[in-house]
Amino acid sequence: MTTATQKVPTRAEAPVEFTWDLSVVFPDVTAWEQELAAVEEQAGQLAALQGTTAQGPEHLLRVLTLRDEVARRLYALYIYASHRKDTDATDPVGQALQERAGSFAARVAAAMAFIEPEILSVPEATLDQWLRETPALQLYRYELEKLNRRRAHVRSAEVEHVLAQFSDITRAPYETFEMLIDSDLSFPSITDEQGNAVQLSHARYRRFIESPDRRVRRDAFKSYFGAFRPFRNTIATTLGAAIRTHVIEARIRNYASALEAALAPNEIPLEVYHNLIATVEANLDKNYRYMEVRKRLMGLDELRVYDLYAQPVPDVAITVPYPEATALMEAAFAPLGPEYAEALRQTFSSRWIDVYENVGKRSGAYSGGAYSTPPYILLNYQDQLDDAFTLAHELGHSMHSFFTRKSQPFVYGNYTIFVAEVASTLNEALLTDYLLKHRDDEALRRRLLVQQIEDIRRTIIRQTMFASFELMLHELVEAGEPLTSESLTARYYDLVAKYHGPTVALDDEIGFEWARIPHFYYNFYVYQYATGLSAALALSRQIISEGQPAVERYITFLRSGSSRPSIDLLRDAGVDMTTPAPVQAAMDTYGQLIDELGRL
Repeated sequence: MTTATQKVPTRAEAPVEFTWDLSVVFPDVTAWEQELAAVEEQAGQLAALQGTTAQGPEHLLRVLTLRDEVARRLYALYIYASHRKDTDATDPVGQALQERAGSFAARVAAAMAFIEPEILSVPEATLDQWLRETPALQLYRYELEKLNRRRAHVRSAEVEHVLAQFSDITRAPYETFEMLIDSDLSFPSITDEQGNAVQLSHARYRRFIESPDRRVRRDAFKSYFGAFRPFRNTIATTLGAAIRTHVIEARIRNYASALEAALAPNEIPLEVYHNLIATVEANLDKNYRYMEVRKRLMGLDELRVYDLYAQPVPDVAITVPYPEATALMEAAFAPLGPEYAEALRQTFSSRWIDVYENVGKRSGAYSGGAYSTPPYILLNYQDQLDDAFTLAHELGHSMHSFFTRKSQPFVYGNYTIFVAEVASTLNEALLTDYLLKHRDDEALRRRLLVQQIEDIRRTIIRQTMFASFELMLHELVEAGEPLTSESLTARYYDLVAKYHGPTVALDDEIGFEWARIPHFYYNFYVYQYATGLSAALALSRQIISEGQPAVERYITFLRSGSSRPSIDLLRDAGVDMTTPAPVQAAMDTYGQLIDELGRL
């Protein structure tokens, strides 16, 4: 037995070939500083146009064109700063750059705040006439149509200017939370399966909570969540401030609720959110049945939360080193065509992925970048099968960004958060299908059966539980109720009990899970994981069964960005999310998979 602790490497120790090449954005900090000065000057030119937007179609076109140029350059500045900081929160240069970029973005937003109110000072009929008479304005037709539908929620230029300036303050709760859990929060060491002392980290917690050794799972669970306990009041304060910000902004903009304010800009009906929660909660009996099957298959007298991420069936260790994972991605996504394949090869060969964990690196994984930068991916890869699926997930986001930015002008060169999880979870479904068809390994097939069940449990049921909690928080604040650490912990504990049923014995520590979830700061984001997977499961089945026609619809969807309403884009791709049918179909699939697992 050894007592040596396996330490997390520093950023300087990370192999260069597995780190981001940010030099393609800016070669160095000096170039970043020069661009910041240039964009600041250009933003001043834009601010000087205040009062001219409504003077005629040429003036409107000039304002919108300059706005897009300022925003495009600003996003590149912010991405360079934030991505540098995300790879090493202990680097004071990266911290300073992100702080300056965030403050500058708030100032630019304030400088742009006059645009929408001035456009809305023009009668809708006049805007229609300008669009007919000025061909160059056709680029902005859909944007102007959306803005017209928001007339009741856009305030005067003076109020919009004040709101934009306050964005420099309203981002503080999340930044405080992020710095606390990524930099200041420290975790104890636990003894791993081999008797080694290993320091916990966000990434290592995920590995330990999946351990076949129940003692390791228990120790990791209690030690990890125990580390949040001393900070529970601070985190409750930051989360409460973020929720109050959402509620106040909704009231200022004349929305009936924070939920309506969050969904309206992307033209998502409120029923989509409420139907998701109602449909999932109407099918919780399937989740209760899964808990019973899990308990029986794992041979446990008592099933606990820290047992829910370990394999419920006998399994062999399935490791997927990163080089193997990249080859696997290329094979699994081959049905999506040669252009998709070439984009994958460029991603892997151009250092667009920051692969491994290091001290100070942001936990988890995400796809980032901006319109004029590569679609960067951050990972904390640990050579597990789940890490390969995480890579597939983030590649879906990045390929969505790649095709959108390649096909759309800047004004439509992104996509709404409602469709953001479709491409990512579709990739996971295609990877599962490929492995089932090409790997003659019964242990892997059992693992993939569990994987499909867990995808639905974690992405639809668990994220819907988060969505229910997030809605509860906003409704409490809207009713004037305070958000204390005690109330948050008690309500979260009760919700976990509701979603998991009587088979799962809950430890007190699960009540603190709310304190580690960054998405609660994102203003009604998490529900789209659930709707996204429901849509992705339907689209992946079409791609597998129909072939080229479905692929063409899907690639068109990836290219479309935000050029049309998200609901319409998905409907044209082959799935109608205005009905509860896709969610119910996913829950029916969940029940069928559980029955198959039970037969094992």
